[in-house]
Amino acid sequence: MASNTKVTDLLQDGKYQPILEGVPQTYGMRSGRVRLEGGESCGEHSTKAHEETLVFLEGCGHALIGEDKKPYEVGEGKVCYIPPHTLHDIKNTGEKPLVYIFCVAPVEQG
Repeated sequence: MASNTKVTDLLQDGKYQPILEGVPQTYGMRSGRVRLEGGESCGEHSTKAHEETLVFLEGCGHALIGEDKKPYEVGEGKVCYIPPHTLHDIKNTGEKPLVYIFCVAPVEQG
């Protein structure tokens, strides 16, 4: 399996940077880096049949989770897990950029 090993330099600029894009790079996991400026959000979406982990590198904000959009404080040094079939949005509540890595993996059904 070592032939699938990949090391990626994280970019400093740009709103979105893909890191892993699923098959054939991985067995189904996707990941990327997101940079949100002050007041920006990534936009509400669902994890569908995937689970997701967010690792926050810089800034501060809220993870708005579920139908009721319950806010969880996120930011530098925090990790957020989002279960399958969960609506969510990430919003930068600060003035500095909110930067995070997402990792999304399919969940076996059954």
